[in-house]
Amino acid sequence: MSPLLRKPFGSHGKIHEITPQSAGWRYVGFAVHRLRPGEAVKEATGDREVILVMVEGKAAVHAAGKDWGTPGDRVNVFEKTPPHCLYVPNASDWRAVADTECTIAVYSAPGKGGHAARRIGPEGISLTARGKGTNTRHINNIAMEAEDYCDSLLVTEVFTPAGHWSSYPSHRHDEDDFPRITYLEETYYHRLDPASGFGIQRVYTDDGLLDEAMAVKDHDVVLVPRGHHPCGAPYGFEMYYLNVMAGPLRKWRFIPAPEVEWMIERDAR
Repeated sequence: MSPLLRKPFGSHGKIHEITPQSAGWRYVGFAVHRLRPGEAVKEATGDREVILVMVEGKAAVHAAGKDWGTPGDRVNVFEKTPPHCLYVPNASDWRAVADTECTIAVYSAPGKGGHAARRIGPEGISLTARGKGTNTRHINNIAMEAEDYCDSLLVTEVFTPAGHWSSYPSHRHDEDDFPRITYLEETYYHRLDPASGFGIQRVYTDDGLLDEAMAVKDHDVVLVPRGHHPCGAPYGFEMYYLNVMAGPLRKWRFIPAPEVEWMIERDAR
């Protein structure tokens, strides 16, 4: 199995825990908690900022010294309704107690104390189409560059229809050379509908020294330390992924793969 493909630990509790140390990089951290009603999870952010994403279900959340109520209303992520999220700065604590069965994704990256805790969504998040033809997918931007909510994190979720491609045309963001390109580490948390289905993700560099093609299943995570990283949903299976990027600069600038440059030039005309 590819070292870039991370399988869940199980179906309950903390099913993923990816740290910069375990990923072999510097910025991105990611965890997933699947809780039953009444179960709780709590953590300190330390020197890292955090975004909590209620992927499914509801939980009562207390963070940064404040009660944030019981965010969440999607029973199933494929309802495609905007997510309820919470930004928690570094040097804070947070705690969540499940009100229903719920899936909570926790993204982290270095924090600089530049932003206060705040709700993100569902207000202000709207499902937006991107691409054309079988490259069409639908995006919920949670905290991308236009939203000045964070010091480091860039977070979005994407719904890819069956038979379509996403994160395509292929592109990379693995050099610290702004404004030409930015260095951003990235993780993909995949879900499939039906859950028995599978998708495909490839991570590859122009020189071929990294070239991994992976079958991804429900709740799998793919690490993208460098290179291009398109993914596809076979006919019959809808794909969702929640992803984060972080690096030394909170800007997303990328370079397309040489083999797809003609597509971008054509579409720009």
